[in-house]
Amino acid sequence: MERPHDLGGQEGLGAIPFEHAEAGEPPFHHEWEARVFALNRLLLMQGVYNLDEFRYAVERMDPEQYRSTGYYERWFLAIERLLAEKKVLP
Repeated sequence: MERPHDLGGQEGLGAIPFEHAEAGEPPFHHEWEARVFALNRLLLMQGVYNLDEFRYAVERMDPEQYRSTGYYERWFLAIERLLAEKKVLP
């Protein structure tokens, strides 16, 4: 089954930009990204879900949504999905 994150063997997607982190560049571009990172780490440490569940939640995203969202946006949506599935959130 093909999932949006699995691009192996596909053509016509254009060049993959490779950017080097500049010296002194912050690890996060926006404060909310750091908060999503911290939230995910906390939920993992508390055992609310594990890393495999988290990765699978990202992989199950709708292909269009996956392609149109950024890295930490995907994290946030995966966290939201897992918390709903585990009945932590209504």
